[in-house]
Amino acid sequence: MELVLLTALGVGGATLFGVIIGFLFKNISHRFSDITLAFAAGVMLAAAVLGLIVPSVEYGGRYGVIVTVAGIFTGAAALHLIDKLVPHLHKFVGTSPEGEGGEKLNRVLLFVLAIAIHNLPEGIAAGVGFGSGDTSQALLIAGGIALQNIPEGMVIIAPMLAAGIKPRTTFLCAALTGAVEIVGTLLGYFAVSISQAILPFALAFAGGTMLYVVSDEMIPETHAHGCERGATWSLLVGFCVMLVTDVLLG
Repeated sequence: MELVLLTALGVGGATLFGVIIGFLFKNISHRFSDITLAFAAGVMLAAAVLGLIVPSVEYGGRYGVIVTVAGIFTGAAALHLIDKLVPHLHKFVGTSPEGEGGEKLNRVLLFVLAIAIHNLPEGIAAGVGFGSGDTSQALLIAGGIALQNIPEGMVIIAPMLAAGIKPRTTFLCAALTGAVEIVGTLLGYFAVSISQAILPFALAFAGGTMLYVVSDEMIPETHAHGCERGATWSLLVGFCVMLVTDVLLG
């Protein structure tokens, strides 16, 4: 349990680390943010497939593939439903807030809400990984998510400051998005701890949410500012880094 708690703090703290970097370097270029975010997308893609989806099939037994496919689509559908029901803003990372006054502030707050929404299932994925009993694999998943949280924390700062939000308030709002991930990690861990029977489905569910975020949010964002080729190579590097790490730890 202590390791899970430390991991939860580490995953959430990675966002805070990115926030600090964002304060130090407020004018982050589109190219840099796209390359960094693409690397994180590759890391998350590998973590979802190698750390969650493949183990789901292995733990599912004879009908493991059916359970895994059901879990993947359920996880993706759940996140899609949240996207539809909760008002928030997409496609805002690395852009300048439009509008003036209250309109600009509302756009930024919706952007922060979008990050918080997607941090919850990412945290759940980190927690569910520990339910398999494979600590090294669980730490690999958590490490991949933490790597993704750093650039996410970096790019959240400039839009908030540009909207006129005070630095202290900006820091607190950004830190809360990391706190959401801590809560998600603990929820995921306790869910699979209560019943090991749901482990294959829970692993696939978490993997599905991560695949959804990568495809729906991260890849389109990295291809939106004219740096598609660099982002593609960066994603491949991120994926291979996780692949090599998985083999070395396996």
